[in-house]
Amino acid sequence: MRDPEELIPVGKIIGTHGIKGQMKLHSYSGNADSLRAARCITLKSPAGTLREFTITSFKANSGKFIISLQGFDDINLLDPLMGNEVFLKRGQLPGLDEDEYYWSDLLGLQVFTDDGTLLGKVADIFETGSSDIYVVRGEGREYLIPAIADVIRNVDPAGGRIVITPLDGLLDL
Repeated sequence: MRDPEELIPVGKIIGTHGIKGQMKLHSYSGNADSLRAARCITLKSPAGTLREFTITSFKANSGKFIISLQGFDDINLLDPLMGNEVFLKRGQLPGLDEDEYYWSDLLGLQVFTDDGTLLGKVADIFETGSSDIYVVRGEGREYLIPAIADVIRNVDPAGGRIVITPLDGLLDL
């Protein structure tokens, strides 16, 4: 069982919105349900300082989200928060179905082919609309692995590994 107090990155403050202390938030998952339900968030500054804040409002706006925090009601107070990464505690996140994982649980996992060849580690993940793509780096190579059922054979966060069956040509680029 994972620690419910563990901090999970869910987004980033990317700018201000208006003059009344509202901020634009980029959500890593694009799903704001967790943030909408949360009462507080933790912000991590680029220098690594962690601070917890109470959310006073949260809404969707033009593909991003607008968030307001208690004590920040003027645009001039927001500068120290720009570029901060937004975290929720694992216990604030919705439960996952079987074979569902938070991106933070996949980053750093070693990726092997089903014949046992180590490709590298998951260094990044991004969305394409139809599926997530795992960026796997190792031995001077980078692979873009689609997170689809035909490719992903086994995900074992506890064991630190993902096993894939590469589609023809997937590893040739």
